Amino acid sequence: MTETLRVDGVRCERCVGRLAAALRGHEGLEYANANLLGEVTLSWDEGRTSRDALLASLARAGFREAPRDGE
Repeated sequence: MTETLRVDGVRCERCVGRLAAALRGHEGLEYANANLLGEVTLSWDEGRTSRDALLASLARAGFREAPRDGE
């Protein structure tokens, strides 16, 4: 599964590094890329992890999924 999320809390390169550290070694995560706009692209094996588990890892590091426009 691949999805691009918007997350709050990404303000600088250090934040991007902190986000990467929060996901490093996550079982089932195949790819992660973040930018300074708070866009995070994740690819994962649904048999080994879930979107909710990945969001929980990000939340523990202080990053929350941003509401989509209109929500």
